[in-house]
Amino acid sequence: MKKETIARIKEQLLLVTSLEDEKLAQWDLDSRSGVQAALKACRRRLQKQEEERQRLDQIMFFERKAISQGKQLIAGIDEAGRGPLAGPVVAAACILPEGFLPEGLNDSKKLNESVRNELFKLITEKAFVGIGIVSAETIDQINIYEAAKKAMIQAVNELPEQPGYLLVDAMALPVPIEQESIIKGDAKSASIAAASIVAKVTRDRLMKQYAAQYPGYGFEKNMGYGTKEHLKGLQEHGVTPQHRKTFAPVKDML
Repeated sequence: MKKETIARIKEQLLLVTSLEDEKLAQWDLDSRSGVQAALKACRRRLQKQEEERQRLDQIMFFERKAISQGKQLIAGIDEAGRGPLAGPVVAAACILPEGFLPEGLNDSKKLNESVRNELFKLITEKAFVGIGIVSAETIDQINIYEAAKKAMIQAVNELPEQPGYLLVDAMALPVPIEQESIIKGDAKSASIAAASIVAKVTRDRLMKQYAAQYPGYGFEKNMGYGTKEHLKGLQEHGVTPQHRKTFAPVKDML
């Protein structure tokens, strides 16, 4: 019987969805190096997919627990932009629809920009989303901790549906809604991870707009963080209205 071509086997391997597929064992008997290399790549792909399924299942723990307690419309809350020298702090609140758990959903800091943008599009299309933005001027007036809290409350209030339960990244919010604060929640809760992506992408896009308005600081790349280019821009061009004047070294330049 004529052997299948390696190209044909590679095509079929792309359709394999389980490490338990009997065809893998059959192709293991084919000693051709091209087949064995393709099998190795297929198993590596399937192993990564299984690990991702397990990770996604784990980050639904807090949501499942809340649902088991009878909670409905569970919102994850997170913020972006506590540390930069310039720009606002932005928060997002996300209520994920049942069954919505896109591959790659994770803490925004663990994702590259293109993946964040893809997930941002998916989340904003499928989920209930609210966004809160607190300016650099207000940050200077009330401090960054209170500003982050204020942005989070705004985000909750901007949701199109009133949530019944909140999962909040490392913060307790003074709102009349039952809630749970989760340390490093953006890596432990699907809803908070979604909120972290929405907050990060929203803030990054704002900083790119400010880069056009205030050239010379590299806002489109550093997003307001104190990079070498940003500090050089401060020395050469001075402080802009987008700078946080209570943050060093900005306050030392006034």
